[in-house]
Amino acid sequence: MVGSLLGNEVPRVEDPDLLHGRGSYVGNLEVEGLVHVGFVRSPLAHALVTSIDTEAAASAPGIVAVYTAADLDLPVPPPFIVVNPQCARPALATDRVRFVGEPVVAVVGESSEAVTDALELVDVDYEPLPAVADPEAALAPGAPTQFPDLGSNIAAGERDSAGAEVLEGSDVVVRARIENQRVAVVPMEGNAVTAVPGGPDDDHDLTVHVSTQMPHALRDGVAGAFGIAPERVRVIAPHVGGAFGGKAGLGAEHAVVIGIARRLGRPAKWVETRSENMQGMPHGRGQVQYAELGLRRDGEIVGLRCRVVGDCGAYAGFNGLLAMGSTRSMAQGVYNIPRIAYDAIAALTNTTPVGAFRGAGRPEAASMLERMIDLAATGLDMDPVALRRKNFLANDVFPYKTVVGTEYDSGDYDLPLTEALRLVDYEALRAEQARRIEAGETRLLGIGVSSYVEITGGGGGEYAEVEVHDDGRATIKVGTSSHGQGHATSFAMIVNDLLGIPMESIEFVQSDTATVARGEGTGGSRSLQLGGSAVREAGELVLRRARELAAAQLEAAVEDLEPTGDGLGVTGAPAAKVSWPDLVRAASADGGALAEHADFTPGGATFPFGAHVSVVEVDVETGLVRPLRHVAVDDCGRVLNPLIVRGQQHGGVVQGMAQALWEHMSYDEEGNPQTATLADYAVPSAADVPALEVSGTETPTPLNPLGAKGIGEAATIGATPAVQNAVVDAVKHLGVRHIDMPATPQRVWQAIQDGVSAPLWQDPPAAFEALPVRGAERGPESDQAVV
Repeated sequence: MVGSLLGNEVPRVEDPDLLHGRGSYVGNLEVEGLVHVGFVRSPLAHALVTSIDTEAAASAPGIVAVYTAADLDLPVPPPFIVVNPQCARPALATDRVRFVGEPVVAVVGESSEAVTDALELVDVDYEPLPAVADPEAALAPGAPTQFPDLGSNIAAGERDSAGAEVLEGSDVVVRARIENQRVAVVPMEGNAVTAVPGGPDDDHDLTVHVSTQMPHALRDGVAGAFGIAPERVRVIAPHVGGAFGGKAGLGAEHAVVIGIARRLGRPAKWVETRSENMQGMPHGRGQVQYAELGLRRDGEIVGLRCRVVGDCGAYAGFNGLLAMGSTRSMAQGVYNIPRIAYDAIAALTNTTPVGAFRGAGRPEAASMLERMIDLAATGLDMDPVALRRKNFLANDVFPYKTVVGTEYDSGDYDLPLTEALRLVDYEALRAEQARRIEAGETRLLGIGVSSYVEITGGGGGEYAEVEVHDDGRATIKVGTSSHGQGHATSFAMIVNDLLGIPMESIEFVQSDTATVARGEGTGGSRSLQLGGSAVREAGELVLRRARELAAAQLEAAVEDLEPTGDGLGVTGAPAAKVSWPDLVRAASADGGALAEHADFTPGGATFPFGAHVSVVEVDVETGLVRPLRHVAVDDCGRVLNPLIVRGQQHGGVVQGMAQALWEHMSYDEEGNPQTATLADYAVPSAADVPALEVSGTETPTPLNPLGAKGIGEAATIGATPAVQNAVVDAVKHLGVRHIDMPATPQRVWQAIQDGVSAPLWQDPPAAFEALPVRGAERGPESDQAVV
């Protein structure tokens, strides 16, 4: 329609409440009769629980009850994704603990202060067991096992029938062992839950207020675990202070709080502390990648062989499946790679479970492949940009099915790279880099390039409902769940475009299973392309119904009616119109509301792509890296609101840069976390990051009516390898070939000292050789190890 907001920068309508302190979080919730819950957590990574003495804590002032696993007899919370059913995690530890921070005892009190004091009075005796914190060490013969009955620390694993033969015909083969380190999610708001039990006279047997990104999935998890009909469970997510993949599914602590509320018949609340969050919320990334890339001397890629270890952490956190799933599915990236062999192991360790984090397996694929491209460029003495361009998939191959079976929808991979190089003035940077080296300066320039493609959306569909009310206002209900992405603004823009109702007259309802019929939630950059498409379909149905009602009143043809803002009018006849309130009354007289719903099912996953160029300065005397510039050109299909897209790009770039330079959730050999507080774990501030230069290209997808692809994770995927490549690029003339992330001053300085003598490759663990072959028939034993 004329004057459409779509494609324009529209300020976010949800921001004023947050900026003025009118937001409401689980931690703000006060309910009559509320009790507070706290957890005694294991100080050991692996141990038998030999005895628990709760008497002193139970008699402390203000304490209502103290519970062990035996006292509560809770169901096993269903994991978000099952990696291996033999590795089930109890809500509270039973006979054994498997990571530092695992909850063992729940203390319930009238105040959080009373609970904090009583936690110190619980006496738990442990018999220490050997622990393994490193995923490669977990695969060694004789390594301590988390689950002795499993027989090893392999929760799952598969290999391709092809192996080294995919590299045959190569003139040059580059090999590298690459660490994609474990990182913490660090949302501004940690986990929080308040469970309110109901009764037979209430609308619900249980109401759960929770900080989650998937309310309906959590409701179904609660209903299944506790044997309650789903319609008798209500889940409400108020404002959520970030999630990034860390708040998906029913957590162990959630199940304990719910069990306590049901047992006591009183509302129960738990709000996670920062140290609990660092130790307990599933971490992200955590892969060790063995990659081999074969090329001809002119730079043409012949084949790629990957052997990847995914660190599950304890209890088979589903990061192991990410190594087998999304990392494998995106292993080909933006390149024409005719042969790929990909093997993966999901390895159990005595550390915090590892799950999804912004990108969930796709950043790991891009980082591995983009490092290999840069290593190959160095080995062939080619410019890394030229090598990329030589191997890009051509624009005329889409839709395209990769060697591993991933189906790309649309792409133009050189387009964002060309724009990024133009914006950064690539040739001038190379000249300045050479000048500094020639002058013998100690602060050298590094230029890192990355080209990426990722997978978003797909899977199930999404639900939306649009209703116009008798005061001319409208309500949108959507099954996604915003935690900072701008859903209220984006979805209101779509309804405004269709119906002409002003943005300020559109209410957005989400994240309440009692008011939103169904929904898949938020994750995988799915919200606009799926939720937005559902809103569009529901809005189109409302417009069709409104036109029929208006046509009857105005005696006009349906096709001649168009939105006027306050109703519908006849094209070319401004006086002939009917208001929204009149149309709502007409609908009511006809036996219903002016409301429609839609369940949008996508035509498949979409594949955003882009190119990033990072410019860093490296002090060769100290190893200190200082980011100077970062140019991101990301293509997320049709752009609805450039302001929101730019915000997602900024956030994504900073998270990607943070992994490359600063963040690392590390453990000692006994499984003790070494970076379990923000005093130890390096999260960058605004002062650490340069002004970001972000823009985009638009290559619409044919798989949804908006033409939109995801943007929430894209910039993280492109930024990490660009920054890592830039650091190595600054010192590669000194013989440095690779520096694992994070590129701390110590690591960079040591790499400079080692030069070409630093090892780049070692043989992968022998466990890869015994994995079942993907797609082959498996006997009973291998069935246990494959998901």
